[in-house]
Amino acid sequence: MSPPTGPATLTGLDPKGARAIHGTMVRIRVFETLVTELFVAGKLPGFVHTYLGQEAIAAAVCQNLRPDDYITSTHRGHGHTIAKGTGTDRLMAELFGKETGANRGRGGSMHVADFSLGMLGANGIVGGGFGIAAGAGLAARHRGSGQVAVCFFGDGGINKGPFHEALNFASVKSLPVVFVCENNQYAQFTAISRTSAVADLAIRATAYDIPGVTIDGNDAGAVHATASTALAAARNGEGPTLLDCVTYRHSGHYVGDAEVYRDDAEVEQWKAADPIARLESALTAAGWLDNADLEATWEAARVETAAAEEFATSSPDPHPATALDYVYTEDPEETPG
Repeated sequence: MSPPTGPATLTGLDPKGARAIHGTMVRIRVFETLVTELFVAGKLPGFVHTYLGQEAIAAAVCQNLRPDDYITSTHRGHGHTIAKGTGTDRLMAELFGKETGANRGRGGSMHVADFSLGMLGANGIVGGGFGIAAGAGLAARHRGSGQVAVCFFGDGGINKGPFHEALNFASVKSLPVVFVCENNQYAQFTAISRTSAVADLAIRATAYDIPGVTIDGNDAGAVHATASTALAAARNGEGPTLLDCVTYRHSGHYVGDAEVYRDDAEVEQWKAADPIARLESALTAAGWLDNADLEATWEAARVETAAAEEFATSSPDPHPATALDYVYTEDPEETPG
């Protein structure tokens, strides 16, 4: 696939909404850049899979969500978590395995969750979020709460069995779920042309009689507009939609990936289609942001992320005696008082 060109579109956006999306994208970019540096320096435990280059999708989709709506994520989940509203301090502390983390240091990078905001978890299992999102949508429909669920997944996950099961079930039951494929064109180390029989992944929606749309995932405005339509349909009882958001990750599958499976020229071509730069071009051309505004946004993100690192590194480790705590939900009948 060829990289897109030109500035992002602003259709359906007002200055406030567009600036909010931009701010979220910048916060994700700065956070993930620092996470990369910390991991390379040996300061972070485990593996990290960054969201660099895909920021437009999480930011623009989640801009359409209510705080009580649901999302499910992937092993590349930091961007989704930030876009849904989790503080970068709690997220960074979770990556450090600290007691002050979003999951008290138990989840780490690949399993962070924030149920208070409907973030039902990143997932180390490819395609692990499909059934969870469908279940969340089913529960919302039974409650009549008007909530929706968004299932973020990659182009590798679209070839897993749970994808087909979840889309079929969601269609049959008209569940309020929007399935968002973050098609960064590589399933770990394998190009999509070697794993998928169709080039346009959105046509798979046809088999389940639901809408399927392929869009430029590096165009925040296009993602916002398309997601807005799909989410409105879900809330109105019209069932699920499949969105194929074509994008590209700037770094490897994980930090430290040698990236021998793709050439430097391809990477540089796609970096030239950076979603943040394209949105900034559109915002400045529209007169919605000027250079001073842009610098202030980036500086605020840098200050926030530096504070998040300080919070994480100064936070206590979980006490070994609590290793088995929080594994199960406590039974109210067995809880004293």
